[in-house]
Amino acid sequence: MPRPAPSAFPLTRLVRSSLPLQEQLYARIRSAIAKGQLRPGEKLPSARTMASALGVARGTVDMAFMRLAGEGYLLARGPAGTIVSPALSIDRPVARTVPARISESVEAASDARPFQMGLPALDLFPRALWARLTSRAAKQLAGPALSYPEILGLPELRTAIASYLAVSRGVSCSAAQIIVTGGYQSGLGLIAQALLSPGDPVWFEEPGYVFARQVLQAASAQPVPIPVDGQGMDVEAGFGAAPQARLAVVTPAHHSALGVALSLARRQRLLAWAASAGAWVVEDDYDGEFHYVGRKLPALKSLDAADRVIYAGSFSKTLFPGLRLGYLVVPRQLLPRFAETKSVTTRGEPTLGQKTVADFIVEGHFGRHLKRMRGLYAQRREALATALREVFGERLSMTVEPGGMHLLARFAGAASDVELVRRAARHGLSPTALSTQYLGRSRDSGLLLGFTNVVEERAPALARTLARAIG
Repeated sequence: MPRPAPSAFPLTRLVRSSLPLQEQLYARIRSAIAKGQLRPGEKLPSARTMASALGVARGTVDMAFMRLAGEGYLLARGPAGTIVSPALSIDRPVARTVPARISESVEAASDARPFQMGLPALDLFPRALWARLTSRAAKQLAGPALSYPEILGLPELRTAIASYLAVSRGVSCSAAQIIVTGGYQSGLGLIAQALLSPGDPVWFEEPGYVFARQVLQAASAQPVPIPVDGQGMDVEAGFGAAPQARLAVVTPAHHSALGVALSLARRQRLLAWAASAGAWVVEDDYDGEFHYVGRKLPALKSLDAADRVIYAGSFSKTLFPGLRLGYLVVPRQLLPRFAETKSVTTRGEPTLGQKTVADFIVEGHFGRHLKRMRGLYAQRREALATALREVFGERLSMTVEPGGMHLLARFAGAASDVELVRRAARHGLSPTALSTQYLGRSRDSGLLLGFTNVVEERAPALARTLARAIG
């Protein structure tokens, strides 16, 4: 097989500006591929050569190469060097390149539909790095590792999670308290099976995460809607609605629909209630890492002196949902009950995925990935908010909360939010109707717009498409 010819890619030095050098190099290579200056199969200069010529650190080039390989633009061939992916077509824009007419339309082949909720930035996940770690982990599987998985989770993953939580979320726990699950819903199902009897009342945020409510209902529990306002769940209202509740399910960092944080006073009141009533609190910290204004809010669990909080985390938002891995931090007194319950409901989660996540955390990739995503999401959030305000003007009512992964937009004089979602779907958009997140009859209306997969350059076009869709 003939060797690919060296690239004629221009190695003019990068200029330091407000745009990071890695972003500049990434954009330059991607543009060269889109314009046909770099063709499929063409070999790029080595990372060392490029770093020297551009006047940047080699790590900067490595990160740009890794990102482009993860998105399918480049193909790393080990000692043979890095080439432009032969799978790309020179007759059409490559994957995730913005076509000339995209300003007024929506890409049909996107990995995620615009405004879809609950998805991290799939376009920027480090796929090449992940593939390398997965391959390495697969080669290490032998003997007992090929048998049934550890029911409570791979020991090295449980240790890695405990260390991460202590540093990043202020949660002090041991690896023995970590139980690995098949995601948040799986974890909540385990909690319900271990702690609830049919008909037990459970405080549940109103509005609240629909799939979590369905898990509780499937366990024959009775979700009791507790209103949420600007300070989060109204704990005092919970006392009046269901004082004997066995469980409260909350999203204290950023409410799953309204985006607000549970205030310190209410956090303390909730914990005091749980301790005095012998009840439990499930903390769903699904996106606590994504806070863009000021310091990240500490986890509710970090205030839990009485050990009444079951902390639930998931890698669906921080890595990717197809991984299907989450975890619980279980109070010590509940560990035997949870271990017994899990042993009769599952044989554990796949070892390969757990091993890859453990290595991803221990080697520092997880922390760097989260830091990068926080910066990216802050930019995408601002770009979409600005575009919506410019397109809709005074019709739009929107509060941009300090964190989270979506915006809540209300439109004066518009049809019901369910009808707006139907109209948006016909234009290739996928917002969520706020009203569908309620259990009771009294319902607010608005559109939940995920911004994590909205590339900044596309935000104005998508805002215009939304305006055309909803009328």
